[in-house]
This record gives sequence, structure tokens and C-alpha cells, in this order.
Amino acid sequence: MRILHFADLHIGVENYGRIDPSTGLSTRLMDFLAALDEVVEYSITAKVDLVLLAGDTYKNRDPSQTQQRELAKRLAKISEAGIPIFLLVGNHDLPHGAGKATSIDIFDTLRVPNIHVGNELKTFTIETPSGPLQIVSVPWPKRSQLLTREETRGMSIEEVNERIQYLFSTGIKLSAKQLNPNIPAILTGHLTISGAKLGSERSMILGQDHFLMPSDIHLPEFDYIALGHIHRHQILRQDPLMVYAGSLQRVDFGEEGDKKGFCVIELNSEFKQGKRLIDFTFHEVKAREFVTIDVDIEQTSHDPNSEVISIISKHAVNDAIVRVRIYLDAEHSTQLDENSIRQALSEAHFITSITRHVKEDERRTRIPADVIEKLSTIEALGIYLDSRNTDSAMRDNLMNVAKDLIESELSDSEE
Repeated sequence: MRILHFADLHIGVENYGRIDPSTGLSTRLMDFLAALDEVVEYSITAKVDLVLLAGDTYKNRDPSQTQQRELAKRLAKISEAGIPIFLLVGNHDLPHGAGKATSIDIFDTLRVPNIHVGNELKTFTIETPSGPLQIVSVPWPKRSQLLTREETRGMSIEEVNERIQYLFSTGIKLSAKQLNPNIPAILTGHLTISGAKLGSERSMILGQDHFLMPSDIHLPEFDYIALGHIHRHQILRQDPLMVYAGSLQRVDFGEEGDKKGFCVIELNSEFKQGKRLIDFTFHEVKAREFVTIDVDIEQTSHDPNSEVISIISKHAVNDAIVRVRIYLDAEHSTQLDENSIRQALSEAHFITSITRHVKEDERRTRIPADVIEKLSTIEALGIYLDSRNTDSAMRDNLMNVAKDLIESELSDSEE
């Protein structure tokens, strides 16, 4: 049994793009669709038995009609080839408010052949060309599905999150115990597993992320654990294999050096429970490159423009999304000709910025990347205010307002 696992498709990301005159679509939307086309082509050519998308089909909870059309066209090709598709609900797929549908519920409503939607903690048994497969779906936790208003009354956000994580952990372990040991089984989850490596510049999550410990899902009843939510591809555990597929395209410069692609696994249903995985491969896709060019101009330099252009020539900027960071003194800053620098970058797909960092003006304390990625939104705000020598009364007021905003947003989005 061959399964294709990918995640974090994020159709709708259009930053650093432009309108393609031949299609009228954003070039970045076309990037993401092109990567999905590689998944579709491989699925059909290799005759996989199941295609699994582990959450975040779209960037936003309200995708445009064009984005929905382009996704549906591609899923239809897989479905028409007789290949089952499993779509897990991620945090970007969730509606804003209780009672509303997720962005992918439409496939269930229309009963599109071969497409299954995992929008709750539940075990599915899906018939594939190579026999039945059990899938325990673990979508992004939604508070209103797990706790009532009365149950959370008087609880802090941290206490609510701890309760949600306990309920999910307990539910996953119960689901694992109830699996049929004679049928292959995998778990797919869209969440953060403690210890996963995050991108150093990934967008901060409003409020607090939902964390589970590896031991909460790394259970012997599963033959494979397919994860989404973290954009960096990584293998977290062996026996059973627990893997973040990563996203298909780079979203920002925090993913600059990350490989992008999808995972393909093979299971032998004749083997014992938890031991059926016989092959795993990661297939890279043609993801748009992000390139950072750092230039350090020495005080003795006589021609800073030539130095910048020379260093640019040593980088592969063709069709890439590029940023240039130039470190120099105040005198050399006045000599820079940005037009000539942009001309040297004319083959780039998109120039996000050309920034000058004047050395004498650098006063900020630089925080290591591994520390940044662990900061909550509130902690980061506090550090920023401290760096600006903000008056203590003003600092306290701003921090309290920020906390109120975050708790209000979380309450609205998770009810």
C-alpha cells in the first residue's frame, strides 16, 4: 500500500508576487498550484493508494472562488483516477465563529467521490486499491468541540489550552487502543509536537499554540504518523515513523534553506501492527527560491556600488525572491545607487527589499534565533518595548492592552 503525505498547501499565499498577464492570477498563487500539480502527477503516475493532506489546504478560512476552483480541478483528477484523498482540517481552514463550516467541508457536503474530510478526532476506515486503511484524524483543536462555555468559565487561556491538550491526548490514546490490529493504521495530525524544529523567522502565532508531547501520539498501534502545521520537513521519531512533511512552497525568508516536497510511504499489510512500514522517501518539488544577499562594506571601500553588484553576481537570483541587506557606515550609505542595484537584480522574480544597516546606528541587542522561536507574542512585545526604553507605566498599559486583544481574539475564533 503506497501513501502520499503532504501538508500546509496554503493556497492563497500571494506575498512577493505579481499579476501574470497571461492568466490574470498572482504568480505566487501559480507557484503553489504548480507544486500541487507535481503531487497530482506523481499520485496518478505512481498509482498511489491514498493521497493525504495533513491540514491547511488554504491560507485563509474564506478562500476566493478562484482558489476553490483551482483546488477542485486538481483534486478531481486524483479522484477520477480512483485514488482516495484525505483532507485534514488545519488552523487556517477553521471558520471564524461557532456553527460555520470549514473551508473544506464542501467536499463532504457534495459527497465528492473518493474525498474524505477529517474535521474531528475520529477513526476512519477507507477502502483503497490495495485494501482497507485506518486513519485516526487529529485536526487542529477547536475549543467549542471539546469544552462548553460553562466548563471554561473562570479559566485562563493557559488553563484552557492545557485542558484541550489533555482531552486530545486521552482521545488519541483511546482511539489507538480501539484500532483493528489486522488492518494498517496511520495517524494524521495538524498540531505542534514539542521538540519540532521551527523556522527562525516563522510568523508568530497569535496567543498560544497547541502543543502535544511526542509520547501523546507516538504509539505502537500506528504504522506511520503523518503530521502538518510545521513548515520544515523533519523526522521526529522512528518505529513508528513520525514525520512533518513540511509545506510545498516557501512562504517567507524563514524557510529560505528548507527543502520542500512530499513524503511517500509503503506499507505491507501482511506484517504485524506497527511494523508494516517498508519504505519511506521524500520527494522534492520545484519550489520558488528565496535568496538573502548580505553585503558588508568596509570603511576603506572606494566604490560601495561595485562591491554590492559584485556580490550579487555570485548569487543565483534568477526567478528567485530576493532581499539585499547592506551593512555600511553613514558616509558610504549616501553613495549607494539603489537603481543600479535593482538593475543587477533584474532577473529576480521579486525584490522584497534593499535595506541599509548603518553600523554606527546599530543599538539593538540581537536575540539568538533559537530564543526568538520560543517567544510568545506577549514576550516578544515586552522585549521590544524594553529595547525602546519605554516608560514603565506606558509599558504596563501596552502589555495589558495586548493581552486583552489576544484573549478576545482567541475567545472569538475558538468558540
